[in-house]
Amino acid sequence: MNLSIIPLRAWFAALALGCFGLVAFGLALQEMLRLSPCPLCIFQRLIYLVIGALAVAGFLLPMARPLWVGSIAALALLGAGVAAYQSWMQLFPDLASECSFTDPNLIERLVDWLGMQMPSLFLATGFCSSKEWIFLGLSMANWSVLVFLGIAAYAVLLMRCKA
Repeated sequence: MNLSIIPLRAWFAALALGCFGLVAFGLALQEMLRLSPCPLCIFQRLIYLVIGALAVAGFLLPMARPLWVGSIAALALLGAGVAAYQSWMQLFPDLASECSFTDPNLIERLVDWLGMQMPSLFLATGFCSSKEWIFLGLSMANWSVLVFLGIAAYAVLLMRCKA
């Protein structure tokens, strides 16, 4: 299949819609199932929003594609790392020091600050090692690892796309 027939802006638009859709789905699921997101969950939500904003920037200014795609790939890998760490915490809760039980790290301080600014979107009330939602045997953190890796692969395709 010749991917170059798809306009570059459409690639960026699809990524933005996908990221914002994931955040909307997560918020709806949180509300419907009364889930309590943890600081790492909220940080991943923030990364999805920033990736979506960068994709909007790529839609508006496609000539700066290397900047947008490089930033998106780096954030996707960061998100995958955070989600993998949370997955490890969920797999080995006895070995992990729970979020918010020690001195807050940089991520927790950022999430706390964002939670005070926009509680409906960023308030963290849960524990990082708990698995409140499981789908097809995977927790939300497990799914997030896969999605972030998918976004990183998408960024590679976006870079290789002939504009």
